Amino acid sequence: MRSSSDPSAVPVDTPAAPAPALAPAAPAAPAAPTPTSASARRAASLGLGLALVSAFAFGGSGTAAKPLIEAGLSPAHTVWLRVAGAALVLLPVAWRHREAVLRRPGVLLGFGLLAVAGVQACYFAAISRIPVGVALLIEYLGPPLLIAYVRLVQRRPVSRRATAGAGVAVAGLACVVEVWNGLSFDPLGVLFALGAACCQVGYFVLADAGRRGERPIDPLAVSAHGLLIGAVLLTAFTRPWEADWSLLGHSVAMNGHRLPALVPALWMVLVATVLAYLTGVVSVQHLSPPVAGVVANLEAVVATVLAWVLLGEHLGAPQLAGGALVLAGAFAAQSASRG
Repeated sequence: MRSSSDPSAVPVDTPAAPAPALAPAAPAAPAAPTPTSASARRAASLGLGLALVSAFAFGGSGTAAKPLIEAGLSPAHTVWLRVAGAALVLLPVAWRHREAVLRRPGVLLGFGLLAVAGVQACYFAAISRIPVGVALLIEYLGPPLLIAYVRLVQRRPVSRRATAGAGVAVAGLACVVEVWNGLSFDPLGVLFALGAACCQVGYFVLADAGRRGERPIDPLAVSAHGLLIGAVLLTAFTRPWEADWSLLGHSVAMNGHRLPALVPALWMVLVATVLAYLTGVVSVQHLSPPVAGVVANLEAVVATVLAWVLLGEHLGAPQLAGGALVLAGAFAAQSASRG
């Protein structure tokens, strides 16, 4: 072995190993996307579009139901057909959210009783006695009645704007029914329409209760189970097995024309109930409930126009002026509750 003292051993200046290059810094994790004004506008536009679809779909329910009622199907059996048919279509949705029955049974039962069975039964009974537009305009006293419920029952403060809106709506109702002529429309029909307005209050209260509390439930579950419960309740009271369902195989009259009875029946179930409920519920996810409710006020306008075009039901100047006041009052009452 060569010694380090060996003269032949030439010391070699070994270069130091190059320092390892620094690894490039890992790219920073992208920041969580924040909704831009453009995306917010798109969401609002989608919600507004769905709310408009819902209002137009709901607005055609009375126009579709009235030919069936005039052909011999009772209002009770007509509303059963509407609710039971829609419940059957939404049965898969109810099965998917079946746990909601155990989580909030009281809310679902109340929703089925008031917001489904009560509203529809009272409304259909009303349109069998008074024009569709008048019945729906009276029903839209629901928002002002809701203001009264919040103030008198729940003891919560109500803004002056909301109170003023309720007063305007009541004045509009007086014009719609022409109180100066001693109620120019069937008093029982007006009473049924007022019953629908009261049940509409239950709709807002119970829908709000469903999304609150420690165990909130999906709005789709409220709609699907509400229709199922409403169908069961209506089955017990209307006894649909006693109806002459062969009528659906014949034609019905609509403003001097004949068409198959299944056409208005299917429209009433699929469009005026299933489509109307689903688009209405989803629209609330993109808009605030008050804004969606304000858009829903167009239902009364749509129903009045459709009844005029398809059923030949004309409203006089007092009804048109009163209807404008009812809608304006409902708009003020609902938009005042936005906060």
